[in-house]
Amino acid sequence: MSEKEYSNNYLDHISLDCVIFGFHANQLKVLLLHLKTTGEWALPGGFVCEEETLEVAASRVLKERTQMDEIFLRQFYVFSEPNRSNRNPAISDLVSSSQQHPELEWFDQRFISVGFYALVEFSQVQPQPDDLSDFCKWANIDEVGQLMIDHNIILNKALETLRLQLTFQPIGYNLLPEKFTMTELRKLYETILGQELDRRNFQRKILAYNILTRLDEVKQGVAHKAPTLYSFNLKNYRKALDDGLNGKW
Repeated sequence: MSEKEYSNNYLDHISLDCVIFGFHANQLKVLLLHLKTTGEWALPGGFVCEEETLEVAASRVLKERTQMDEIFLRQFYVFSEPNRSNRNPAISDLVSSSQQHPELEWFDQRFISVGFYALVEFSQVQPQPDDLSDFCKWANIDEVGQLMIDHNIILNKALETLRLQLTFQPIGYNLLPEKFTMTELRKLYETILGQELDRRNFQRKILAYNILTRLDEVKQGVAHKAPTLYSFNLKNYRKALDDGLNGKW
């Protein structure tokens, strides 16, 4: 893309960063990109086109990195520290790359970044790097290490917001199999919250929300008493996403 195309198509001073959380087999991970030249790690991100909303831009970036549509995506914070984008290592990657790049001053301006977080079942995703990265990976939340500029702050804020979300919105659809046990759902909540939950209290509370359908089926291939299977009542689940839940884990 030429300098003129950048100046005409992307909004100045506004960027977005996407924290893509992945869950599978009681593991919570985050998608990270490895910059080609500097070797630093970063969250996926991008810029906002003139005729895009922030939400459309975030969905575009999300699809480019995951190849998936209709993923749970929420805006969670605005990062506006005046010096947050100073010494951005991505600039070095642009300079060192063989790709044609726009005027470096455009990238080196102050950017206010809008944070979005997404939830995916990471075993179903084949992540794709962007133009400035050579590969990407799913990293365990507690093994992330140092990220570029303020991306650790962005990640921590996203995790804090995700945990807060569990107090007023349901979670689990697209993160669990179509049919799951109560234990599998509780383990999802425990993994995200980073704490154990009382089994009986969890079941009582989650059933009271009326977002689950108890099935006339049990889990097969287990050594002991086969647990009952559940599925999400999507009509009630989506209503709860809009209207909210009541309570605290």
